[in-house]
Amino acid sequence: MTNLADGIAVVVWAWIASLLTRDPLLIALMPIALRLPWFVFALPAGVVTDRVDRRHLILIMDVLRATAFAAAGLCVWMSMPLAPAADSGTGDPMLFYALLGCALVVGTAEVFRDNAAQTILPALVPHDRLEQANGLLWSVELVGNSLLGPALGAFLIATILWTPFALNAAMFALAALLVLSLAGSFKPTRAMHGSWRSDLTEGWTFLRGHPFLMVLAVITGVWNLLHQMVVIALILHVQENLQIGAQGYGLILAAGAVGGIAGGIVAARVVEKIGQNAAAQWMTLASAVAFALMPFAPNGYTLALVLVAFEFTGLIWNTVSVSYRQRSIPDELLGRVNSIYRLLAWGMMPIGLLLSGLVVRWSEDVVTRDLALMAPFVLAAVGATLLTALAWRPLGRGFKPILPNP
Repeated sequence: MTNLADGIAVVVWAWIASLLTRDPLLIALMPIALRLPWFVFALPAGVVTDRVDRRHLILIMDVLRATAFAAAGLCVWMSMPLAPAADSGTGDPMLFYALLGCALVVGTAEVFRDNAAQTILPALVPHDRLEQANGLLWSVELVGNSLLGPALGAFLIATILWTPFALNAAMFALAALLVLSLAGSFKPTRAMHGSWRSDLTEGWTFLRGHPFLMVLAVITGVWNLLHQMVVIALILHVQENLQIGAQGYGLILAAGAVGGIAGGIVAARVVEKIGQNAAAQWMTLASAVAFALMPFAPNGYTLALVLVAFEFTGLIWNTVSVSYRQRSIPDELLGRVNSIYRLLAWGMMPIGLLLSGLVVRWSEDVVTRDLALMAPFVLAAVGATLLTALAWRPLGRGFKPILPNP
């Protein structure tokens, strides 16, 4: 339910920003508002996750997101019809900044909610089946997050602007009710009574004592920075260079989701066949190739095929890295170590989004608008190629054999 709502929001947040302004930097502020909380609240979220019942934390955060989406929908409804998009500034500053505020609340709740959700899984699944569980879980999530959600969001925003926000509010409210039905105890195995500083120090000490986990965090952080550059650039590239509307854009994202779903389903078998080391190496290389191909896709159909391959390899990488992390970190430390890891990994996302807008702005000073919109893809491809070269040897020898639960 929540990932279907997230999938709707993938299109809606940035697309409605593009209806208020054509400034790529201002458009980038909307997804930045969603990702910035990862940098600000990742560490507190880890401490909270290791102190409270993780199921209760998920429930509270879903209610908070439902409230924020309801407020965003009300703001859009009250502002109809929208003023024309401005080339600089925004057509409706009050609406733009109200939506930014709602996006910040949604992003903050997501930090706490996702950390708790990822921490719960090892309590439900034997360690030797984490790859299979993560792969299948992400495939189900992708059905909503990237397949049905973007297409539905594009259809709704092209029909009545405020309906995607209203529907998301309902989805998160229903999800909160479903969380209530999850049976079992999900409190940490060891209660914490120290200060926040000492608790975070304990988590940092564990992560620092496992260098390969640090390597994975750095790789994930750099890759996320490059990925977010492409995510925001893709919207304007599709609109202006390929002349594709909201519904077509949603379908392109949905096609990529099909690749991700397939990757999640076969991830465990791929890892079993070629090993964790080779899977991580080749999936990282594949992302560099995909970044390079995206701006040169001549039409929406070709771009969709590139995204299919991109999402397929990305899901296999996620399955390998996250399963290794869940298996390697003790339950009583999982929330804190996870949060520090995610601060390093996800904290780079706002930088990537900001860079995307800045690169387009700077490029417009020396090349035409259509070429400037392709610049973030080229920069991401170069960055991913360097990342692959530097990470190849550590990934080839860092993973340990999969062991069952003791």
